[in-house]
Amino acid sequence: MTEKTNRKMPNLIAYHVTEGEDGNWTRIGAAWDHEDAKGLTLQLEMVPVAFTGRIVLREPKPKQEAGA
Repeated sequence: MTEKTNRKMPNLIAYHVTEGEDGNWTRIGAAWDHEDAKGLTLQLEMVPVAFTGRIVLREPKPKQEAGA
């Protein structure tokens, strides 16, 4: 990952979402657009090991951007 990407706010936040009634959302990383707009770099801070659930990418909320 380049130094420029480290300074830029993420375009998307990565969450692991569990199945079931509680539907727990855990932030696991973030993604940044490539300069050529043809892809994303996904940086995971943790990797989910649960067999149920999914990884969801969402736009950050304004207060998340400040702390990203």
